[in-house]
Amino acid sequence: MGTPTARPATLDDVARAAGVSRATASRVLGGYGFTSADARARVGAAADRLDYVPDVTARALVRGAGVRLVVAVIGRAGTVLDDPYVHRVVSAASRVCAPHGVGVALEWLPLGDPSGLGRLGADRGVCGVILVNTTPAALAAVPARLSGRVVSIGTGSATVPSFDVDNAAGAEAVLRHLHATGRRRIVMVTGPRWLVCAERSVTAYRGLMRAAGLPERVVTGDFTTARGGRAALEALRRWPEVDAVYAASDATAFGVIAALRGRGLRVPHDVAVAGFDDLPYAAVSSPPLTTATHPVDRIAAAAATAVLTRAPVAPTTAFASTLVTRESA
Repeated sequence: MGTPTARPATLDDVARAAGVSRATASRVLGGYGFTSADARARVGAAADRLDYVPDVTARALVRGAGVRLVVAVIGRAGTVLDDPYVHRVVSAASRVCAPHGVGVALEWLPLGDPSGLGRLGADRGVCGVILVNTTPAALAAVPARLSGRVVSIGTGSATVPSFDVDNAAGAEAVLRHLHATGRRRIVMVTGPRWLVCAERSVTAYRGLMRAAGLPERVVTGDFTTARGGRAALEALRRWPEVDAVYAASDATAFGVIAALRGRGLRVPHDVAVAGFDDLPYAAVSSPPLTTATHPVDRIAAAAATAVLTRAPVAPTTAFASTLVTRESA
């Protein structure tokens, strides 16, 4: 028979060795509540002698601090969780949370039914929530129990601060570039029209077209490559003379380029194409894609930090977007 493995020291062991109650030992090791200097010294010495390792999860639950940050993504179907954008949000949030012993969980909130927020509010293990693809209905459904522990990437409210890219300025920079290079029959393929924050770039497009005396040509998209391809074909049917397409996401732009090529059109010679996001593939696509930057990692890190620290933040924090010109436009 092998030698039995020594049992890890428990909180009860520390309390007995220090000659104090379990509650006092818990307060000392948890860093909350009142304890005397003598009790703190005895508990600390006992914990050192016993090599006591605190249960971070149990301690957080006792304090009501929670042990996981939930990234709650709103969408028509659960497949929204497969979006690379969502993966980047989770990755950045995880890097912020890991040093604090907080995990990151991912959940889908069906569009039109944000009632799952009530369940998250009742879960003592949840330290906070980052809303993604936020809608007015979701903001209205945030329960009182989550007050001060919810932030949005996208649209915010008086009680839910928002962190997002300045997509209106980014869209304007791309569109001004298209106009400066001689394009006048510019189609925009939008994001989902139910997504409030996505409408900022549509507003920028409409304003610039009106200011330049150019016709508005808008096709609804959904940020996916597949829809980008279908939107490009729809644009060609409606406006055969189109000479540029501005897509609200790089993924959409890739679909646009593939569809145009399928119809024998050259990019950018016949039709210029530009996107938004500056995904890593944008620089090596064929042709390399003109786009605008979207600092998702910085946005998500700021949102996660706001939840963990619960420090006061501005109602809206906008991150700059920069034009990146390449061969597609």
